[in-house]
Amino acid sequence: MNALTSPLTDQTVRTVLLVPGMHCAGCMGKVERGLGAVPGVLEARVNLSARTATIGHSPDLDTRELVTALESLGFETQVRQDELAKPVSAARPLLAPFAVAGFAAMNVMLLSVSVWSGADGSTRSLFHWLSALIGVPAIAFAGQPFFRSALQALRRKRTNMDVPISIGVIVATGLSLYETATGGHDAWFDGALMLLTFLLAGRVLDAMMRDRARAGVDALLSQAAQGATVIGLDGSLTWLKAGELAPGMVMRVAAGERLAADGEIIAGHSRFDQSLLTGESAPVAMGAGDMALAGTLNLDAPVDVRVSHTGQDTTLAEIARLMEAASQNRSRYVRIADRAARLYAPAVHTLAAVTVIGWLLAGASLYQALVIGVAVLIITCPCALGLAVPVAQVVVSGALLRAGIMVKDGSALERLAMIDRALLDKTGTLTLGRPVPDEAALAALNPDEAGIALALASHSRHPLSRALADALARKGHRAATLSGVSEEPGTGVFGCWRGVDVALRRPESANGIAVALTIGGLPTRLILYVDRLRQDAGEALARLRALKVEATMLSGDNPAAVAEVARTLGLTAQASATPAEKQDTIFRLQKGGRKVLMVGDGLNDAPALAAADASIAPGSASDVGIQAADLVFVSESLLALPRAVSASRATMRVVRQNFGLAIGYNLLAVPLAMAGLVTPLVAAVAMSVSSLVVIANSLRLTRAAK
Repeated sequence: MNALTSPLTDQTVRTVLLVPGMHCAGCMGKVERGLGAVPGVLEARVNLSARTATIGHSPDLDTRELVTALESLGFETQVRQDELAKPVSAARPLLAPFAVAGFAAMNVMLLSVSVWSGADGSTRSLFHWLSALIGVPAIAFAGQPFFRSALQALRRKRTNMDVPISIGVIVATGLSLYETATGGHDAWFDGALMLLTFLLAGRVLDAMMRDRARAGVDALLSQAAQGATVIGLDGSLTWLKAGELAPGMVMRVAAGERLAADGEIIAGHSRFDQSLLTGESAPVAMGAGDMALAGTLNLDAPVDVRVSHTGQDTTLAEIARLMEAASQNRSRYVRIADRAARLYAPAVHTLAAVTVIGWLLAGASLYQALVIGVAVLIITCPCALGLAVPVAQVVVSGALLRAGIMVKDGSALERLAMIDRALLDKTGTLTLGRPVPDEAALAALNPDEAGIALALASHSRHPLSRALADALARKGHRAATLSGVSEEPGTGVFGCWRGVDVALRRPESANGIAVALTIGGLPTRLILYVDRLRQDAGEALARLRALKVEATMLSGDNPAAVAEVARTLGLTAQASATPAEKQDTIFRLQKGGRKVLMVGDGLNDAPALAAADASIAPGSASDVGIQAADLVFVSESLLALPRAVSASRATMRVVRQNFGLAIGYNLLAVPLAMAGLVTPLVAAVAMSVSSLVVIANSLRLTRAAK
């Protein structure tokens, strides 16, 4: 059995295993403790969202021992074969049981109406048998997620929330069959099915929110090219897959291609778009002797690059590892529902056992004592508790989606509600990330100059040329008639106008992003570009301050560009920050007790987005940034940030109210059930009513994103 294994140091090996059976912080703790007890294991970290365990161990440890250790704890283990392994969906296996339970519950409830209406004798017996024919197979199928979990727990001599649920469903079904076979008055197939339906509804909602949070590092690694053209010793050109590249090989990277490996440029000169890695908005000119990194885009001209690092040794892969490690740290957050679940099982077991024993001691028959015990198990069913969090999260997620904000991870709303510090990237976050010609520079052009610039820019697909052409066309300028137009990659666009040489080229020097327009021997016109701030950026920051959230800028862009935006918005800022430095800044703040929100858009922000307590990315972000973030906003307005924070805090207020309602219901209903005043059917109805109350309370969040 081969797990994903790679060396951490000369003496340490890293193995990653998939553990799809983890559902809560308690499971996470059991897995880490169990793996840590295996001889040879140096460290064990669990990522609850991705359902993975990362183990650092000695090279002589057989990975089968790790699998055996997890299986002995009751966790089925799947081997993760490579870094691109897809996470297992938690919601999909629950959809069929939920559909079956809901459909069967509706049909059995219709049959039960006749019994409730006074049907007696053979008619009542017929409806009971019909209910059994529908209910028993449906219960057996829909209850599997609970039965399997409870059985695994009992085999390992431990308990969980599914044990009392399974006992209640099985005993209620068994007693109902006994009543049906003996011609009794009552049967509770409808109650058992209602119980399963509400429980599965809560778990499906919760699993859907968890599934949104899972994105593995494959989105990061896919940013590198799938292969490269390699120059042989005889000058031949051969295309090789990225995995076949080796240090020392020479890649020929054409204009418009991304690099498949890190390496040193040995021939050629071009500009490279490094925004994916650094957040720097301006292309970087590079030539012989400069290091080019995997994932960067060659913009202008072919270059030859001698490979230095490939595969898992590239800078891109290192960012992926930083992101995965950070997400593992964040997964240690214990959700409020998980904390409540720790107390539920022992309390319910105790109440049910005390009830049955008490009634037996009071002289009741075993049948009567079991019926009352089942009523206690059903009435204390955690349906309301199970729905308290996911329903509120789903409702507010819908409200935020209508406001242009997508919530990927429901637990992020809990973390977002606690943040008191926000770190914002510059390019693509505070700004739109789309440099456009400065209005003053365009206004300074006379009609002939504007027409020539438009004509030259329209002959190039370079982003700056396209932005210039669009801006001039919107102002109503007409393109001049040119002849002999040609483009030299990395240099500019050249032509002839009325016998005069004209060009739109890269300037020799400029503060910021710019292009130079030359017409014959006339003075050069420098057209500067600006990256505009997002709409309502100032108001958004003011609203964050009103919510007691301190905001600062953390950017990989150059100090001059960062300083300009910082002055405009009145922010303190850190410039030229690498992905690791951004992550370290977040860790320092967290160690100081701060709850950090990271807002960024690029691959260079991905480790920071994963490390922060909560994270938000704009819809224009890279695929990696969107995958790493908890929330994504699609509008150009930065008001999405305070809206999301306000909505998350409103969500947590409603969640606490839901828990209060659920606990209050149990405090009222449990004594009645223990006293024998509630039948299993009435218990099921009461349980359903408590769940509906929680749902109704959560629906108040439909306007939370206003």
